[in-house]
Amino acid sequence: MLYGFVELPGGCVGKVAIENIETGMVLASDVHDRSGRMLLGAGAELTQKHLVIFRTWGVLEADIEGHGSDEGPDQIPADVDPLELAAAEQALAPLFQHTNQAHPAIIELMRFAALRKVQHGTV
Repeated sequence: MLYGFVELPGGCVGKVAIENIETGMVLASDVHDRSGRMLLGAGAELTQKHLVIFRTWGVLEADIEGHGSDEGPDQIPADVDPLELAAAEQALAPLFQHTNQAHPAIIELMRFAALRKVQHGTV
């Protein structure tokens, strides 16, 4: 499962890969860097400067208002080959063999690890 979407009262909210985010989109939730520091608050309209800052601080995705069911749950960044992603997931599977792989947190962790492995060659 990649890039899941959640239906909330008042509209769709979806996690969108940073490569697919465009200026003018509105954040549905706060964006934090890897250490948990908030970079930009929910409701902010994104500018090119925000996107540069997100990339600089290693943000891989953000919750964007109005994105959801029409995008599909299997959306992946344009620069990621689905076959490479599947191979990365298989290569990482032994690292998660003693975990509950059905748990949402583990699913997210595995997804981030596989994307990082494909995009950067490391976990």
